[in-house]
Amino acid sequence: MTKDMANENIRQRLAEKMAGEITLSEKPGEALKKWRLNFDIAQTDLSGYLKVSPSVISDYESGRRKSPGTLIVSKIVAALLDVDTLKGGQKIHSYEGMLYADPGAKAVYATYEYTYPIQLAKLATLIEADVVNKGVEKPLYGFTVVDSKKAILELSSHEFQKLYGWSTERALIFTKVSTGKSPMVAIRVTNLKPGAVVIHGLRGNQVDPMAKKMAEIDRIPLLATTMDIDELVEVLKKYSQYHVIE
Repeated sequence: MTKDMANENIRQRLAEKMAGEITLSEKPGEALKKWRLNFDIAQTDLSGYLKVSPSVISDYESGRRKSPGTLIVSKIVAALLDVDTLKGGQKIHSYEGMLYADPGAKAVYATYEYTYPIQLAKLATLIEADVVNKGVEKPLYGFTVVDSKKAILELSSHEFQKLYGWSTERALIFTKVSTGKSPMVAIRVTNLKPGAVVIHGLRGNQVDPMAKKMAEIDRIPLLATTMDIDELVEVLKKYSQYHVIE
């Protein structure tokens, strides 16, 4: 298979994944917004490429406009992929490993995808976390609990990126952490950045100042909690079952 054929195959499989999730979602507009944010594309850029008013995209995402049909969803998905391709295709290629492999399973303790996002402040409250760095707050569409030592010692940079699941707008929760510095170093050298990082096993005043500095540079929200890890996972899963977007 040539490189062009391989790239087209990745694109086609990703388009099917995106379109299927949006179409089958109970809230297609919210799913559409999630994917647009995943690709880091502004509403104005997407609407400009589609040659429609920005309010059209806004209305679909907010639910003010009737849910888009399969044809419109396909056009929007194709536009997202086209715009990313014009930017170099970085986001598309970051999903390649997720399409063909189990995402970093040897380092993952738990992973979960949200239908409706959770806000950073609510996340901090639920897991009784200290806010070390506020960063740029984004809606979080999932979380992954990671064995910090295994992730850093055993995963390649390509495998590390698979920890994001299907959305970079998620909380990466690192366990078995001594200072909090190593996870932030690992994140600094990868192309993708999470919506938030949670250091498990430390209070806020125990996190290494260098970890906080790196979070500030990358503008990533950084939290710290000592909640029992099984309780933490259970709390976050239960929240998604009983709450919709606030």
